[in-house]
Amino acid sequence: MVSSDLKRPGRAYFLGIAGAGMSALASLLKSEGWEVSGSDKDVFPPMTTYLDRLGISWRDGFDAAALPDPIDLAVIGSSAKLDLQDNPELAEIARRGVPAMGFPHYLGQHTRGREVIVVAGSFGKSTLTTLCAHLARCAGRDPGYFIGAAPLDLPASGHSGTSPEVFIEGDEYIISPQDQRPKFALYHPRGAVLTSIVHDHVNVYPTLRSYEAAFAGLISQLPPDGPLIAARGHEAIQRLTEEREVIWYGAAPGPGYFADRIVIGETTRFDLVTPRGGRIPLTTQQLGLHNIENLVGACALMLERGWANPRDLQAGAASFKGLERRLDRKTQTSSAPVYEGFGSSYEKARSAIDAVRLHFPDRTMITVFEPHTFSWRNREALDWYRRVFDGVDQVLILPPPVHGAESHAQLSGAEILQAVRRSGTAVEAAADGDAVIARLDQMMTGEEVVLLLSSGPLAGLPARLPKHLDARFGSS
Repeated sequence: MVSSDLKRPGRAYFLGIAGAGMSALASLLKSEGWEVSGSDKDVFPPMTTYLDRLGISWRDGFDAAALPDPIDLAVIGSSAKLDLQDNPELAEIARRGVPAMGFPHYLGQHTRGREVIVVAGSFGKSTLTTLCAHLARCAGRDPGYFIGAAPLDLPASGHSGTSPEVFIEGDEYIISPQDQRPKFALYHPRGAVLTSIVHDHVNVYPTLRSYEAAFAGLISQLPPDGPLIAARGHEAIQRLTEEREVIWYGAAPGPGYFADRIVIGETTRFDLVTPRGGRIPLTTQQLGLHNIENLVGACALMLERGWANPRDLQAGAASFKGLERRLDRKTQTSSAPVYEGFGSSYEKARSAIDAVRLHFPDRTMITVFEPHTFSWRNREALDWYRRVFDGVDQVLILPPPVHGAESHAQLSGAEILQAVRRSGTAVEAAADGDAVIARLDQMMTGEEVVLLLSSGPLAGLPARLPKHLDARFGSS
């Protein structure tokens, strides 16, 4: 249990502060009046610029002599780059006797007793959690929220709030190598939203059965009267929820809540149909059918809990800008737009590609891809490359990183390139960001659409390429 002293605002230090979850908890504590600082290594935007924007002090690198004194609470990340066995800051924290714990442990205890809604799934959970928070705020509420991404509509990715509800993006990834439970096992949910279940994180869940077991555990944690909102298009979700009542949602007509009369455009329009046959006309600026489904799921939760009315949903859906790296448009004036997608898994990559192709059916589509996560670099996932780039006209692939390569069966860049080439997709290797920009200058005329796809730094291209194309293809 977290003592009452560790729930009152004090001085918190985050070792590994630029991680998505760590920075979200840091901003949540800052919203409560904590003095927050931290350190990390080999970090990159958008999290670094996000921390700067919030006024959270952080250092690149680890130096025991630079630790603040006193520290009331230390939150310790689990990234391999922290090298916790030999990290000088962790050793100094232990020497001082500072209370220390991982972020999921602290988050779970810190929010215990509130109406915690865990949003979980293989994909879609960041967007749907953000939508829940945004819609609640549009309805005049002040929810708590914890989001493992950088939202464009909210002041931060973490916020304590004064309303009873707390929306937590629930990560199924393990707590640590020593604690193989999923992070969301620590969050004490009163309700949940399940967006999807498709085998992922093969380095820690080698079989589909082991992966599904994590979600089965989450479902078993829910109280009997706790709401369970679930996407109906996943056989695994239907199988795992057979023993309890479920409120279903989807992008196509079916049981529960669904979207109807969809008209795709720069502004997409559709009717939200409720289980009782009601219709609420909605509009959205977000790309893709998967984002329509996310919006339907968030609206279902809001209506079922009485946290928003139809007018609130209409205002919230129309004004929702999304998240950084979740198909946000990066160019300002270029006739060839650049979008950035979060390509951490096959399904996320496919959703981003399908969305861009849906909205730009007649344009040449170029995808710049970095195989950053363990899943993309693992030999077990080689089959993903057979179909993932279907519909893309040209792919440029950056080299896979090498951090953590010794912990799994790492693919080489040449093997990845060969697998994509065998699929029939035009593909080239690019050594770095300069090589990508040089090649794009050779092939582009200004009539294309570019999708940047990675969960990593992507050689700095999300910041560099849009400015370059705005200068080259922008209106004067």
